[in-house]
Amino acid sequence: MRILAEAELAEAEWAKQRYEQLNLIDEKRLKALCHGQCYQQRMARAFNTRVRHRDFKPGDLVLRKVLHVTPDSRGKFSYKYDGPFVVKEVFSGGAVILSDMDGAENALPVNADAIKKYYL
Repeated sequence: MRILAEAELAEAEWAKQRYEQLNLIDEKRLKALCHGQCYQQRMARAFNTRVRHRDFKPGDLVLRKVLHVTPDSRGKFSYKYDGPFVVKEVFSGGAVILSDMDGAENALPVNADAIKKYYL
């Protein structure tokens, strides 16, 4: 009640203003939600324009990226890619099963981001 005395507002008018402020909170919340969704769509669109789609078919020759887990004596001059390998099977999520040129199949699938086409 001290606030009412300082602001010199009637209690009915104070209640009315408070009710309007509470209604505005819902509008502001919905507006913020809308802006968040628009921002997320813009970011997704910007990201998706830079994504390169890689389509591999069984029988394609590819190079597999080398994961340098252990330090190599050649340092920065070590090989970046191994291969060539032959694509045996392609899965919908982007995983690919590779085999050596001799026909020995690798048991673990490789992500399509870690391979690139090998051109003769």
